[in-house]
Amino acid sequence: MAISGLVITFNEEKNIGKCLDGLFEVCDEVIVIDSNSTDKTAEIAISKGAKVILQKFLGDGPQRSHGLPFCKNNWILNLDADEFLDKDAKKFILENNYLKGGFDAFSFRVKNFLADELIDFSGWYPDSKVRFFNKETARPSDDLVHQKILTKNEKKVAVHILHYGWSSLDQIIAKKNQYSTWHAQQLFDQGIRINSLKPVLNGTVAFIRCYFFKKGIFNGLDGFTIASIQAFFSYMKYAKLLKLQRLNKN
Repeated sequence: MAISGLVITFNEEKNIGKCLDGLFEVCDEVIVIDSNSTDKTAEIAISKGAKVILQKFLGDGPQRSHGLPFCKNNWILNLDADEFLDKDAKKFILENNYLKGGFDAFSFRVKNFLADELIDFSGWYPDSKVRFFNKETARPSDDLVHQKILTKNEKKVAVHILHYGWSSLDQIIAKKNQYSTWHAQQLFDQGIRINSLKPVLNGTVAFIRCYFFKKGIFNGLDGFTIASIQAFFSYMKYAKLLKLQRLNKN
């Protein structure tokens, strides 16, 4: 199997073992780029047979790009430590279906879980991410948060990644808050400037889209909660950008 697994980590001792076990079913090597974890992430990864490279966190996209030269194969299966291949994704790869049609990147569907409960409403399913690509013709973007794979020849396939990203609502909110900080800095660095209405407007639109158009309304309090979290992320992202503008206007 001429596939390299690539995982970026920071304090993922609860997840990294399971993630690597799945990757080694379809990959002949796994590279872990670890942001100097203070738990047993690196130790567990090494015990599973992965090669661990220590690197201070550079941002989502740059951290992934940093790992590519360490991968000996062109085909890269790039998961987060809290993402696991579902059976249909393993089957797709093991049967070499990715070699058919001349595509250089594949977008897999993502099932997002809160603890063990699938969030399949408010636009969270079918979520999709490009996690499988050929590094000769596709690459991660330089985005600090929510990076994308830059490719001209992508195919969406109906196979799945299982994402166990949060054990509680508190953890979702904390992560969204961190992402909003990174995203605001990224927008500021790109020269994007906004007015004071932007945070409120975008937060409101995000809630309406998730709760009404993405049918969160049919999922009771859970639907309202997820829509509110999405609104919080959108509002905070632009509120923090506005703060950066005011602090740096001179």
